[in-house]
Order: sequence, then C-alpha cells, then structure tokens
Amino acid sequence: MEASSNVATAPRRARELAPSPAFERSRVRRNVIGLVVAVLVIVAVVTLVPGLASVRDRLAQVSGPWLVVAITLKLLSGVSYVAVFRSVFCRRMSWRISAQIGLSELGANAVLPTGGAGGLALGAWALHRSGMSTERIARRSVAFFLLTSVPNVLGVFIIVLGLAVGVFEGHANLALSIVPAAVAGCAIVLTIAAGGWADQAARRIEERAGHTTRFAKALRWLSDGVADCLWLLRRREPWLVFGLIGYLAFDVMIMWATFHAFGYVPPLAIIWMGYLIGELGGLIPVPGGIGGVDLGLIGAFVLYHVPVAPATAAVLAYRAIALVVPAVVGLVAGLFLRRSLAHEAVSIANCEPGGEVEIIGRGVVQMPA
Repeated sequence: MEASSNVATAPRRARELAPSPAFERSRVRRNVIGLVVAVLVIVAVVTLVPGLASVRDRLAQVSGPWLVVAITLKLLSGVSYVAVFRSVFCRRMSWRISAQIGLSELGANAVLPTGGAGGLALGAWALHRSGMSTERIARRSVAFFLLTSVPNVLGVFIIVLGLAVGVFEGHANLALSIVPAAVAGCAIVLTIAAGGWADQAARRIEERAGHTTRFAKALRWLSDGVADCLWLLRRREPWLVFGLIGYLAFDVMIMWATFHAFGYVPPLAIIWMGYLIGELGGLIPVPGGIGGVDLGLIGAFVLYHVPVAPATAAVLAYRAIALVVPAVVGLVAGLFLRRSLAHEAVSIANCEPGGEVEIIGRGVVQMPA
C-alpha cells in the first residue's frame, strides 16, 4: 500500500493543459543560445590561452573507440533514468511513454539552467496534461529527487570507507574525504527529519487558518514525498534498484572511459570521488551547468592528485557527451511525446482510475474507476 492515497483527478480546463511557461520556445531558444556561447568560449580559451598547451596536446591524442564507449555508457545511463522514472511515477505506464518522458526530461536538464529541476518540471507538465493529479505528481517528484540522490550519498560513504581501510586503490586526503561523507550523512538525517517536520507544520498552519493553504499543501507534498521515498526503498522493486544504481554508475564510468580516451587513468575510486564531489557544481543555475560542473570536476580531480592536463581533457570530453547526447535524444523523444500526449494519454491516466484526461480530437475523457 502506498504511503499516501491517490486523489481523483479534477476536471481540467484548456488553460490548465497548456504548455508550461518554463518551456516556451523563446526561453528554450535563449538557453540553447547561451549554452552554445558558453561552449564556444570554453573552446576559445582552451585553443588560444598559451598556458593550456598541455591540455591541447592531450585533446589531440584522443582515442575514438573509447569515446564510443563513453557515448554508449551515457545511453545506458539514460535507460536507467527511465527505469527509475517509471518505477516512481507509474509502473502501469508503458515503457515507450516512460522513455519519451524520461529522455525528454534529460534533454531539458541539458539546456535549462535549473540545476536538474527543469527536467522534472517538464515531466510534471506531461503527466499533468495526461490526467495524473497534481498531488501525486508533486509528492512523487519529491520522492524521485530524493531517490536519485541516495546512490550519490551511499557512494561517498562506500568510497571514503574503502580508501580509509585500503580496500580501494588510490591515495586521498582522509580529511578531504571525510567532509563530503559527513555532509552526506547529515543530508540523510535532515531529509528524513524534514518529512516529519513538514507534516507537523502543515497541521499547525491549517489549524490556525481554519482551511488548507497553499503553503500547507506544499508542506504536505514534501512530507508525503519523503514517506513515498522510504516506502519505495523498502519495496526494493528490481527495476527501481537497477535504475538507481545504473543511472549513477554508468555516468561515473563515462569519466573512466574519457580518461582512457586521453591515455591517463586514475584509480577507479578516485574517479568516483572526483565525480561525486565535482558534480555539486551542477547546482549553479547556468544552462547545462556549463562552467560550474566543469570547474568543479577538474578542481576535485586535482585535489585528488590527478594531473591538470588529463583531468581537463577528460572532463571536457565527458561534459560534451553529457550535454550533446541527452539534448539530441531528448529532442527526438520530445517530438514523439507530443504525439503520445495527443493520442495516447490514456495509458498515463491509467495510473489513477477515475481521473480525467484530454485527448486531442476527443476532448476530456474520464477513466473508469
């Protein structure tokens, strides 16, 4: 039984089914232009700055087959993301539509400066358009965000412990490694505590106001999302477990492949630690995380004694793959998604019997309870 019961979807007006303002063509166009400009600036800096000759030498020695391996790993990471998306939002949804929404989300994350929230917002719009209730979308979005963070937190703990006791190859500053592990541990405790706090706060607000306010409703969604996250973890559903592990592991191994492509491969544990710490730069709200993630990854690898030239070359190749592959695949998936929303929204609404969906050409159709 789910942590929170589903609520029947209320009838939807046409304006509620309109595309989200966050994904208006003009805004997406501006973000894409900003992304292209940022990439051109990085290319110009690497090409023209005299002190980066060693980086240019590394880039000139790239191995094509290893880049193909890296691209393949990125595609597998995307498949894993789709598995998590379907397991969290609706196991009754077809794999095809799950892939269309999930891959469209990854494409949005590549071009929208929202630290990963842009993709979830796109998925939320698609699910809402197809009849899923706002309450379910909100709490499952919270659960999805928390679940996809769990492997990162566990990864930090495992790698730090392995390096400390000598199980994993690599030399790392123990103090430098303990800090992210402590932060990760605090994040788990605070997240679980936040669920209970949000529920209590929502009750107090409702008691004082005498009715349910928007803020109280948001707190309920946060509380329910934390509860759903814990419930989904306890279920240990195979596709969810595979997706959570694969989404992170395949992405980290892209870095491993790009290091191979430039002829210098640090110990695997160091690649994992550098990745887990460096990716925090993606929280900076710029298109595709350009600049923030790149500097974060390079800086993290340098702190773990990886030479600057191979680290920079491997990170730039990784970032190019991490931006281009999801953007291209997401664009194609988005085109198919528009068609599915027009003709096959019923398969999504089946997640919530009794809800209503808009099918273009047929109007609003109510699903049988």
